[in-house]
Amino acid sequence: MLATRALTWRIGEVAIVDGVHLDLAPGEFLGVIGPNGAGKTSLFNLITGLRPPTAGQVLLDGEDVTALPPHRRARRGLGRTFQSSSVFGSLTVRENVRLAVQAHRGGSMKLWRRAAADRGVAAAADAALDRVGLHHRGTALAGTLAHGEKRKLEIALLLAGEPRVMLLDEPMAGVSAEDVPELVAVIRSLTGDSGRSVLMVEHHMDVILELADRIAVMHHGALLACDTPETVMADATVQEAYLGEAL
Repeated sequence: MLATRALTWRIGEVAIVDGVHLDLAPGEFLGVIGPNGAGKTSLFNLITGLRPPTAGQVLLDGEDVTALPPHRRARRGLGRTFQSSSVFGSLTVRENVRLAVQAHRGGSMKLWRRAAADRGVAAAADAALDRVGLHHRGTALAGTLAHGEKRKLEIALLLAGEPRVMLLDEPMAGVSAEDVPELVAVIRSLTGDSGRSVLMVEHHMDVILELADRIAVMHHGALLACDTPETVMADATVQEAYLGEAL
């Protein structure tokens, strides 16, 4: 569903991302771990088009999208969340998701018709909120949500775009310990029967081990290992280069 081929980003002589080869199968959950500065978020920026690579390719469902801007990759089914929460705080939770649905589906110029009256859009927004457990908060202002709820809202915004591949960049960052299990359950539901693939960067090792089918380990911009959680955790090179370093 998603692949990178020798994906590289250099600043001068320094390789921030260094020749990364990754393959993500339909319905697979691939976790990405590594010390701070390993190149994880930079890899996401290359995959989603926020940075042009120095070399290499990004393939989405077999199509080379390396030269496409972020919005065209999104139209082809590639979605992403970021480390920092970003929602329209002065709009309601439902309005945030409704706008995301309209952005994905395209709108009309019927100025005399209220956007909220579009039942198809409203139904899609409600379905996304149901999926993340926020339907009961639909009328609340997004700015009043707790941090864990904002993370759920961001996932609902992502689902509104009907992505086939979802990139989640540290979704647990800043989330209180008591909210982590519920957010993990939401993220776990993203694959399953849908065939949707998930690539997730996360520092919480217990979360990665619980969710991931495979784990990719990055170190100094390069891919150190990519295998099942059990194999990766038992790898002596990974233990020496990563597990002993502070997350």
